[in-house]
Amino acid sequence: MIGYATVGTNDLQRAMAFYDALFGSVGISRLLELPHLAGWGVSWSKPMFGVVKPFDGRPASPGNGAMIAMGQRTREKVRRLHSKAIEMGGTDEGEPGVRGADGSQAFYAGYVRDLDGNKLCFYCVGPGEDEAGASESRPDAVR
Repeated sequence: MIGYATVGTNDLQRAMAFYDALFGSVGISRLLELPHLAGWGVSWSKPMFGVVKPFDGRPASPGNGAMIAMGQRTREKVRRLHSKAIEMGGTDEGEPGVRGADGSQAFYAGYVRDLDGNKLCFYCVGPGEDEAGASESRPDAVR
């Protein structure tokens, strides 16, 4: 049902550089660029993520309680996106880990805020792919 989700920015060029590098770290590219909007995704037939300068001309600000959650296929990609966002100036809102019980339906997520303060979640559902065969566990609540 979801076609795309957007977050606001006050500096589109800076936001595009941030998201190009962030999403590029897991093979996702920018599919759309307009004067006040840019969007990333894996294809035009899948949901996209975008940044936009607000239409009303007022400054962008992060929504209180708003968050964009982006599903990944592996825990490694969740960790890579979380780490890359922090490396580029984003802020940590919850290190990657299992929220609740580990196992076949484990919810593994990492939370960050982008350069404009928008909250993002990178997550996957399912068992871990830990090379040593041990499962990762962190009994925190979803943030």
